[in-house]
Amino acid sequence: MPLTILSQTQLRSLLLSLTRDQIIDLQQNLANALRDYSTGSQEKGCAAAYQPQRTAITRQNGCTTLFMPASTGHTLGMKMISLQDNGQAGCSVDPGLDLLSTSTTRTGSSSASSRVNQRKSMSSMSSDASERSISSSHDGAETETEVEGETSSSPSSSRKSLFPGCVNQQPIDTGLSNTLGAWPAAGTRDTSPQGSVTLLDETSLPFGLINAHELTPFRTALTSTMMLNKRRRIRTVVVFGAGKQAYWHIRLALTLRGTEIKRVYIINRSFERAAHLLRDIYSPENNSWRSDVKFSAVSTDFNDYPRILHDALLKADAIFCCTPSIDPLFPAHILTSRDGRQKGRLITAIGSYKPHMTELPPDLLRDEVHISTSHRHFHKHIKRSGVVVVDSLDAALKEAGEIVQAGIKPHQVVELGELLIVKEASRGEAGGDDGKSLRDWVERGNVIYKSVGMGLMDLVTGGDLVRLAREMGVGTTLEEF
Repeated sequence: MPLTILSQTQLRSLLLSLTRDQIIDLQQNLANALRDYSTGSQEKGCAAAYQPQRTAITRQNGCTTLFMPASTGHTLGMKMISLQDNGQAGCSVDPGLDLLSTSTTRTGSSSASSRVNQRKSMSSMSSDASERSISSSHDGAETETEVEGETSSSPSSSRKSLFPGCVNQQPIDTGLSNTLGAWPAAGTRDTSPQGSVTLLDETSLPFGLINAHELTPFRTALTSTMMLNKRRRIRTVVVFGAGKQAYWHIRLALTLRGTEIKRVYIINRSFERAAHLLRDIYSPENNSWRSDVKFSAVSTDFNDYPRILHDALLKADAIFCCTPSIDPLFPAHILTSRDGRQKGRLITAIGSYKPHMTELPPDLLRDEVHISTSHRHFHKHIKRSGVVVVDSLDAALKEAGEIVQAGIKPHQVVELGELLIVKEASRGEAGGDDGKSLRDWVERGNVIYKSVGMGLMDLVTGGDLVRLAREMGVGTTLEEF
């Protein structure tokens, strides 16, 4: 069995050479895997039932190594990544989340079949609720003008308690998030983890070894931009952050929709880092995908930052949050005000990874999931969808700070894979009015997507990249291993 090795430099070279069609193919394969993950059917190789628990080891020096196994039914894989997390030394195993329990701790382990059935039940509840919300959530027309204005945000509700980790089935305080995300402290220059992804075929023979430093931000952006392809209007993009995640979100957005995008705002705490990213984007080798887009680098230290932020968010058609922030990156009222609700936006948050962290203001999520029974609404305002889209229901309810702090319930969450299932079922005449409502929401409504990441993403995208690397002669291949 040949083994293909992709170093960090080799993988970056491969990723930078990808065409738009190749990126779309990678994205479609990943979408298929996420759809299978959410089916709840054990006949699907990527189903959640076949995704093992994560395990983490924190050494005395505070460095945490995370082990993330995954399976597609045809391929097995293990992602091992390490970062300085300043956690307590010890070994942790993700105990899973009892979604149907009102207790904040697990009192015992359940059988594999009961966990699967339980998750399928909650997944169904989430999907059903989202369909009901979406079907009655849109009637506004888009407006071409942006008007300034603010209103006060809604009162905050109490934060939910956290689920403890466990060592040898005993609850302890590991210093880690409950789904064991191994990440650096807020403000660290680069949040991309160091480590590797090992890929094995169905006979358990290794066929790929990939450096994870560039793979992680690329596969995250590949997932985040899935919804971008379906949006009806993308002219202004706002990106918070200036690291690898921000770079790949910008690059993939422009590769996929660059002929329509006219303006990109890069907002970062450090202007020097934002300017460095801008210099990278303006390098000659990026002319092919940068196009004629106008870029603006913005620092939170600017004297008129509140005004710039307010104007940029009101104009934004897509917002990508790519920072390890412990505080909201902007006030909720900018987007929940009368002016802010005159247009729909795609809002993506991928940078926060612990329950105490949040890039999006909790009031923004509360406003989105609150469905008013009143028939009164403002003219041309986009109605709320009633759901927040996530990559994994289980992980998001435990780990995503935005979800936890906003008090979002399971029936107010829909997995991206579930959305793909419903969207596929709504095609053609069988979709009827519900199918039209879903399409309208995906194309021009408010879509909030929160990602915490899954090993399945690395496995699927990594396998495709190994195949491309062999076809293009990139990497080092050992014919016999």
